[in-house]
Amino acid sequence: MIRIECQAQLIVRDQEGRSTSLTDVVPLLALVAETGSIAQAATLKGLSYRHAWGLLRSIEAHLGGALIEKERGRGSVLSELGHAVLRGQRLCGERLDGNMQALASEVASELNRWLAPPRDDVRIHASHGYAVAALVTALVADDVSLDIKYRDSAEAIVALSRGECDLAGFHMPRGEFREAFVEKYRQWLDPQRHVLVHLTRRKQGLFLAKGNPKKIAGLSDLARDDIRFVNRQPGSGTRMLLDLALRRIGVDPDRVNGYASTELTHSAIAAFVASGMADIGFGVEPAAHHFGLDFVPVVDEDYYFACERARLERVPLVAVIEVLRGESFRRHVAQLDGYDPQECGRIIELDQGLTSSSEVDAPA
Repeated sequence: MIRIECQAQLIVRDQEGRSTSLTDVVPLLALVAETGSIAQAATLKGLSYRHAWGLLRSIEAHLGGALIEKERGRGSVLSELGHAVLRGQRLCGERLDGNMQALASEVASELNRWLAPPRDDVRIHASHGYAVAALVTALVADDVSLDIKYRDSAEAIVALSRGECDLAGFHMPRGEFREAFVEKYRQWLDPQRHVLVHLTRRKQGLFLAKGNPKKIAGLSDLARDDIRFVNRQPGSGTRMLLDLALRRIGVDPDRVNGYASTELTHSAIAAFVASGMADIGFGVEPAAHHFGLDFVPVVDEDYYFACERARLERVPLVAVIEVLRGESFRRHVAQLDGYDPQECGRIIELDQGLTSSSEVDAPA
């Protein structure tokens, strides 16, 4: 089986229409910033001094400004423009990383279907999350053939009801908002036909800049005029949870500053806050810690896979259940902040799984 990587590049075009990749010079700029020497940076990068200078000059010609400056006693340092290029590439990767990984998984699955001998694929449609990504990695490592498509929770369940996938991944809050999710999802799920497989419990909460400079205490602070928010896309389970939580505490979502500004993954939300373009976001805990943000827990969730009861005993799903119940996979999920794999791989009757939840503190 082949694996696919998807990487982002920033391309700059000058007034004559000539283009070059800023990404090519970023590693060299980072080394100059670290060493204070173009010569040392070139050596560490495996380039000749002449080639390194040529690369820098070429990018500078396209940008119309200097990337490197000389300072007495400090050697070569990055100009403000050089620092801006580094920040731009970092932001590009942070904002797009989750989406690119998801895209790479989908492309690899599609190509492997044509390159490998015919086999029974495990077709997974799922709301994107860290534990789901870990499962995909574990299945690929075990040479389990799969077709993964990342979808909103509702879209995944609809696909299952139509027979378009074997596993539909979705998440539901524990506590007072669970019934609203049950009402939405139950229309496509049949207790006689479908069962649930527990993946993990996880925490969703607020993403705040390190040290919480805006002194944000909870969701009620989204009503403040000085708070900039970044949201998940309409149709996502996280967006639905936020709508419900805000209305319960009397905050009109339409009046929240930035509520219409959306990103597609938890990582993208965290990157947006880390870059200073928003003061607050909402998502799962590992994303916050990955980007050095403070995290305020708001609600616990269950993440399930729904599947057809009749398919549980068939080879593709048997392999998935074995991975979910394996000690190696559980250890991996346990290392994710706010994730609990204690019930990972447990088969649950539909009615029991949809309605059961532990009491948690109400969002505030």
